[in-house]
Amino acid sequence: MSKILFVEDEPSLQKTVGDILIKEGFTIFQATDGESGFQVAKSEKPDLILLDLILPKRDGFEVLKDLKSDVETKDIKVIVLTNLQSSGDIEKAIEFGATTYLVKANYNLDEIVVKIKEVLGK
Repeated sequence: MSKILFVEDEPSLQKTVGDILIKEGFTIFQATDGESGFQVAKSEKPDLILLDLILPKRDGFEVLKDLKSDVETKDIKVIVLTNLQSSGDIEKAIEFGATTYLVKANYNLDEIVVKIKEVLGK
């Protein structure tokens, strides 16, 4: 089954999304800051990363840039899941290598699961 890393600093969202993804049959890894998110990505090699952009220690843009420039993690698909919705932020994330950009307020949990399955080709 596919492995997903969820990098999110909001505990309630971590738990809710994590629980739903586990019920969908995914193996979930979690990190609450950008630094540990990058380390977990390197050690666990998930199939997909759900990445918030506003994170402690290292923001999501830095994490995304580092993931895509590291030979071990450059091919991992990344869905940015954030509240930032300016076109500049979206363009920057896509330019840095994000597969998809989702604004939290615009998607419910079921729609996020559908997007994850689409990106993973399931």
